[in-house]
Amino acid sequence: MSQWQDGTFLVAAAPGAGKTRPALEQAVRLLYAREADRIALVCPTAPLTRQWAEAAARLGVHLAPDASELTPPAGFHGVAVTYARVAQSAARWASQCTESTIVIADEAHHLGEELSWGKGFALALGRARRWLLLSGTPFRSDASAIPGVEYDGDGMALPNYAYGYADAVRDGVCRPVTFIPFDGTMSWQSGDETVEATFSDAVSSDQRARRYRTAISTDLEGALPKILRDAHRRLLGLRETSHPEAGGLVVAADGEHARAVGAALHQITGIKPVIVMHTDPQAHRKLEAFTHATDPWIVAVNMVSEGVDIPRLRVGVYATAAKTAMIFRQIVGRFVRTIPDRPIESAWLYMPAEPTLRAHAAEIDSELIPLLRRKEDADPDAIEAELDEPAAKAEDEIGLAPEFKALNADMAPEAQLDLFGGATPIKRDVAPSPVGVAGGPGAAAPASSEAGSVPGAVSEVPLWQQRQRLRETRHRLVSELGRARRATQREINAWVNQQIGVAKVQDATVDQLQQSIDLLERALLGRA
Repeated sequence: MSQWQDGTFLVAAAPGAGKTRPALEQAVRLLYAREADRIALVCPTAPLTRQWAEAAARLGVHLAPDASELTPPAGFHGVAVTYARVAQSAARWASQCTESTIVIADEAHHLGEELSWGKGFALALGRARRWLLLSGTPFRSDASAIPGVEYDGDGMALPNYAYGYADAVRDGVCRPVTFIPFDGTMSWQSGDETVEATFSDAVSSDQRARRYRTAISTDLEGALPKILRDAHRRLLGLRETSHPEAGGLVVAADGEHARAVGAALHQITGIKPVIVMHTDPQAHRKLEAFTHATDPWIVAVNMVSEGVDIPRLRVGVYATAAKTAMIFRQIVGRFVRTIPDRPIESAWLYMPAEPTLRAHAAEIDSELIPLLRRKEDADPDAIEAELDEPAAKAEDEIGLAPEFKALNADMAPEAQLDLFGGATPIKRDVAPSPVGVAGGPGAAAPASSEAGSVPGAVSEVPLWQQRQRLRETRHRLVSELGRARRATQREINAWVNQQIGVAKVQDATVDQLQQSIDLLERALLGRA
């Protein structure tokens, strides 16, 4: 990547393999050499914009998260925004985009050439000479092409750099994963018919969906509750012997299923698990709290894809109705994160032995990165919840009639499938980044007197957080001074802006915000 000069560069790296740092190092190198004038970091969700801004700050680069325009605030080297934000203001962003803007598209598979995010992205940032596309799963199940990605005649994406799980585990970047599939006799009622089958039996596509729903039913003791009990025993063993804060994650099918899974876990463990759903406005706060807590279990719906980084997760249960290769790999990616200063210990993922899931596990194990974008490769029974697509389909659309009823299940674990080494801990000195950047300035670069031109010194608090805190302090002081002098906030703000020489608060640098605060504090003391 260090030799990349212009055009599109696609990095296809396994989820959890560490794409953030090398991408930022490349951007730093270009800024440092004055080959780029700003960074436009675009990603699927708002929490990810803040994660990128924090990671960039550790390299002395300051990104403004969730910025309203492409031109960064004074003192910043760029912006970190969502695909939705770019699509909403594509024309205005296009007028601000320069050839020297370096574009980093995180999880670029969320972009489809014929979909709104993809069209807006291409319009807004098409003038930039360099697009760096990052994805752990660089393909789309709807067969849409990803803007900027090259494909061969068979529809295979052609990454410029590929870094798979085998590489990541060998290099000490990711944990090895052991899959524990469960199979057994299941029976369910379908209309007037009672069907009995195992995952090894051939059944019609509509019965496949019913069989899988029977396996993840919380009402049958021999189905999902049995998987949960085995997974909890594994987690207890880890917490009692070597990893006291180890956590477990169950990925549920929907909100109702998540609550039922939570109740089952409460009965099994005696502790209520944390439950997070994408419809909950506090979901990301709950995830962040769980990351730093010691709770044993968390149950999630549509909240475990990109940007969810909980390194203490060691045990998982796959119980979602989504069975596409993309979602499977994203869920596996939640368990491969490593913890500094610890050996690289194995993780375990428990799952029904559904043929599609077993095939996905085998593909990862044999390092067959699924880059296909052909529709015929998609699982016809799977619900796939894409962030850029409408809500998940109704159950009737995947062959589940209202009269479906799970009757009985007697499941047991089959032979485990180890992913690149299984449960053997790997010792390491330092876990390297997967993509090296020759000639980069490293963790810190010389400070510059010209704001926003080249990376500066690394600070413990990212610039955007400093700026946000100062603005909050200024806002409070403006309110206090307004009450004291019986003036409106607009009048006080106008006076302060005139004193420090800015047109509006949004334009103020960190130094100017501090000057504002000093001025307001003196005014409250009667000295200004």
